This record gives sequence, structure tokens and C-alpha cells, in this order.
Amino acid sequence: MTATAHPPYTLESVAWDDPRAAALRAEMDAEMGERYGDLGPMSDAAREALAVDPATIRHVVLAVDHDGTPLGHAALRDHHGAWEVKRVVVAAGHRGRGIGRAVMTEAERVARAAGARRLVLQTGDRQPEAEALYVALGWTRIPTYPPYEALAQSRCYGKRLD
Repeated sequence: MTATAHPPYTLESVAWDDPRAAALRAEMDAEMGERYGDLGPMSDAAREALAVDPATIRHVVLAVDHDGTPLGHAALRDHHGAWEVKRVVVAAGHRGRGIGRAVMTEAERVARAAGARRLVLQTGDRQPEAEALYVALGWTRIPTYPPYEALAQSRCYGKRLD
């Protein structure tokens, strides 16, 4: 496990099934349900597009408080040969502390060290704070890539690492 000091929290490398990471992803799923719930039931294609096969996960970054409370999360996965950032989330009560920036910067560092030359990600049009973070970190809007065409509200971003 790698721990990098960023008081008052640390960044750890954890497994996808780490219970703290799973808890943050569950919080994210609930929040996204609230943000997008008025769009009606999700199609099977949309549900499949958002699914993450744990076998494709290359790395998970978890920000944790001094007592082990999970604060932020980002995962890197193999997406048809590309490096994709998934499930970027900061716990609701801890936003505005630089945690999102820290987990994204660490994910980029890990990907670069492993030889990735470019990263991609998908977010939604009802997540302006996420989009602002990505733009501030040098990401640029790219065309929607498969399978996210199944989600009309998709917004995709890319970043060159070399």
C-alpha cells in the first residue's frame, strides 16, 4: 500500500473491493440517482455503460482521513485498451478541501508511471463541479466514446500525459 501525505488526509492504493472504497461508490450511486432520477428508468444499455467489471481495474486511489474514514476515490481501468478514470467521488461533507484534485493528480501519476500516454473519462451534464475540476486539471472535452452514447447526458474528457 502506498501512502502519500496530504494533511489532513492520506492517499492510499487499495483494491477495488476495499470496503471503504465500495462505501464511497455506493454514496456516489445514491447521489447520482438523485441528480438524474427525474430522467426516468435507466435503459439496460445505459446501465451496462455505467457498469464496471472489477477485472478491468488497474488501480484505485482512496483518500482517507486520520481515522480511516474514506473521503475521496478514483479508479483507473482498462477500457478496450485505453486508460479510463472511473468513479471519481469526494464524500459530500468533505468537498472543497482539494481532495478531488489530489485523487485525480495521483491517478494521473500512477497511469503515467505505468506507461499510459492518455487518459479518458465520462461524466454527466448534471455534474458541473466535476467538469470544472477536470478542466482546471487540464482535461479537454472530447466526443462521447462507446459505450456512453447510451447516456444522452454524457460528457467525455481526455488528457494527454506525455
